[in-house]
Amino acid sequence: MPLTAYDLTGRTALITGAASGIGRSTALLLAEAGASVHCADLDARGAEQTADEIRDSGGKARHHALDVSDRTQVAATVAEAVRADGRLDVMAGIAGIMHRSTVLDTSDADLDRVLAVNFKGVLYGCQEAARVMIAQGHGGSIITMTSGVIDTGAPELLCYGAAKAAVYQLTKTLATEVGRHGIRVNAVAPGWIRTPMTDRHIGDDQRFGEQRMAQLSPLGRVGDPQDIAHAVLHLASDASAFTTGQILRTNGGVHMPW
Repeated sequence: MPLTAYDLTGRTALITGAASGIGRSTALLLAEAGASVHCADLDARGAEQTADEIRDSGGKARHHALDVSDRTQVAATVAEAVRADGRLDVMAGIAGIMHRSTVLDTSDADLDRVLAVNFKGVLYGCQEAARVMIAQGHGGSIITMTSGVIDTGAPELLCYGAAKAAVYQLTKTLATEVGRHGIRVNAVAPGWIRTPMTDRHIGDDQRFGEQRMAQLSPLGRVGDPQDIAHAVLHLASDASAFTTGQILRTNGGVHMPW
């Protein structure tokens, strides 16, 4: 397949969580591939900085302050993106939070807060994007962000794991419902990726924590946000035109039976 299959020129992408980490790297890469990128994040200043970097590199970008757990805000942000560019071709729901507590210590407030962002926030984005893409009539690509934690139990990550497992089901279910409209729905399930969020949860000794995580991978390293951004680009582009309902496990092989 020619490399032009990865060209997103003329297309519009909305990225949540675009202020930092995987979301930021994805926004920059999709812009480099030619997309007009809408950078959305609760951290409005961070989203603006990502958009500024895209524009400084000659790309096209706007930023939006967005709390993904608020359905009204999500609907308004999608509408703003469509109003600005006249279309929406790619929706990447990357915004997420992490909470650590044992099962016995998990409170209603803990669970509700993580589900509101990591599951409901993705659901709202999927719903709004799918409605727009169906009305447009020329398909589109919706990409969610689940996690390697869906494949194995992880101590103290009940809330995070439950939300990401729900995203897994959302992805596969939505794919079956909107495929007839030419809309593809896929997920990326990262392994341990070096981001500001994971840095906060890896423990006091960052170096030891990374070494421990790297030992779990046959590749001998932890991931970088750019690793995941390239996976999103693949799913956003025509290179994955016959791919839907799939979970792309970009995890360094940590779940391989080796």
